[in-house]
Order: sequence, then structure tokens, then C-alpha cells
Amino acid sequence: MDGIAETLTARAMAAIAHWDLPEQVPDVIKYRENAVFQVRLAWGERAALRLHRPAYHSQAALASELAFMAHLRDRGLAVPQPIPAANGALLVAFGEGPFYADLIGWVEGEPLGETGVPLARAGRDLPAIFRAVGRETALLHGAADAFRQPAGFERPAWNADGLLGEAPFWGRFWDCAALPPEDRADLTALRAALTARLAAIAPGLDHGLIHADIVRENIFVRKGRVAFIDFDDCGFGFRLFDLATTLLRNRREPDYPVLRDALLDGYAAVRPQARAAFQHLPLFLLLRALTYIGWAAARPDLPDNAARLRRYVAEVRALAGEGAG
Repeated sequence: MDGIAETLTARAMAAIAHWDLPEQVPDVIKYRENAVFQVRLAWGERAALRLHRPAYHSQAALASELAFMAHLRDRGLAVPQPIPAANGALLVAFGEGPFYADLIGWVEGEPLGETGVPLARAGRDLPAIFRAVGRETALLHGAADAFRQPAGFERPAWNADGLLGEAPFWGRFWDCAALPPEDRADLTALRAALTARLAAIAPGLDHGLIHADIVRENIFVRKGRVAFIDFDDCGFGFRLFDLATTLLRNRREPDYPVLRDALLDGYAAVRPQARAAFQHLPLFLLLRALTYIGWAAARPDLPDNAARLRRYVAEVRALAGEGAG
């Protein structure tokens, strides 16, 4: 990792030359899909410099993400503020990649939690927080409906094809070579069954721009208020997919039914028309769980990939056994 960190830091140094920032060495704080660095603005405030993973999104898709975030910010949503470079662009290209970078405002607060770790409870009203997450998600969807997409707007699809088609956005979950033949056969049969189920209900479901990754790490909490970060996977999809994404990693909490109901109540308080569709959440929990198998299948070099795949398949089987499939 040291060699990678040095390479990324050098790349970050080249990127910040496009903004009028004080001389500094960016501090890496996250390296997953993107490399994220903490930097200081001229007036001393913190900001986040993002170096985008090469070949994951096109230049148009990256610019579209920032345009969507700027719109949400203008509508009063608690999301990071894109900061223009010296030439006024929200996205800069540099180096021989070319590589792409952007600068966004710092979001104060602490992540709601960490995947695989029980939620911290001391001093926190978790039902109130989940209700706030539901409300903020509904406000995001409302703001998305009012968004006038600029020319060339491009974001991935989390629709039926993006979830269950021949080339899902996060990979062919049923066709993972690392899985035993029995798992691949079961996932193939499940995919066929879910394709038919989703086709039957899709015309009646709310669809539009979504965040697509409102997980614990991307929900920041401060004084009972919540903010969403990391719009790297935002795109066009079912609004239930956003709710299922938030709920999936909280299913093992002892008070999950309370947290789930709080989230849904917060959402329905803003978008009451959504209540009828909540009956389909078990299906979307299963669909969301399947995407993680595809994600891991596309990244066989991850050091813990075999263990990840076993967990993900077990979760899919559990959800299917509960009637989601």
C-alpha cells in the first residue's frame, strides 16, 4: 500500500495545481473505488479531493455526477458542495491517463457506522436518526425529480437491465468463476425468477435518479441531522433500491424492525405515495444483495474475496428463504 499511496499522493499533488490552494501535501483518507484526500482551502477550511478510479466512469458521467450534486446542494440537501477549479470547471483532467479529479466541500459529522460492526448506540437515538435518513432520502428523490439534466448527462442504470440483464452494472453475479457450480446454478435460476417478478411490478414503481449507495459509511450524522456523501454510483433506478441499500446492512441489528419502520416512516412523511410500494422491499433487499456478488466477482484480486463471496451468497440464500425470492 505504501507504494500505491506514494503514487496516488504524487497524482494528488498534480491535481491540486488546478485549484488555487495553499502549498500542501494532500492527506489520503480513503482508497477504494476512488482515492480521497483531505486538503486545505485558502481560508483554512477542509475539503475533499477525489481522484477517480480510471476506466470506472467516463468523463461525461463524472461531470454529470457533479452537476447532480450541485443541483441537490442548491435545493438545500445536505450533500458535498462541488468546488470549481481555477478555470471554473467542476471536473479536471490531468496527466497521461488522463486522470480525473474534483474538489468537494467537507461534510462535518461522523459516519453512522461501519459495515460488519454493530451500530454504536451510546448517546444516540437510532430510530430518530433512521427517520431522518428516510426523510432526507425522500427529499433527495424529490429534488432529483426537479432536476433538469444538462446536455450530455450520463449516469449508470440501476434499472431491470442494470440489475438482472446480461451485463449488470456491477457484474454478472450468476456467472462468477470463484463460486462452486451449485451456487452458480442456483443464482442462474434465481435470476430468471426475479426477472419475471420485477417485470411484473416495474411499471408501477417510482423510478428516477437515485444515490444508489446510502450505506452506513456514506451517512454522516451531526447533532441528529444527517448528510449523504459519495455519489460515485448515483444513477437511474428504482427509488426502492435506495431504501433497500440502507436497510440491507442493518438487518442483523437487534432492533432492525424498529429501525426499518423509522426509515420508512421518515420517507413516507415526505412522499406518502410511496407507502403502497413498501410491500416490494423484500424483493429489492434481495436484488441489492445480488449486486454485491457481482461486485466481488468483478474484483477477484481482493485479498478477502473468497470470504466476501461466501458471506454474500449466504445472505442471498437467507433473503430468498425469507420469501424475497
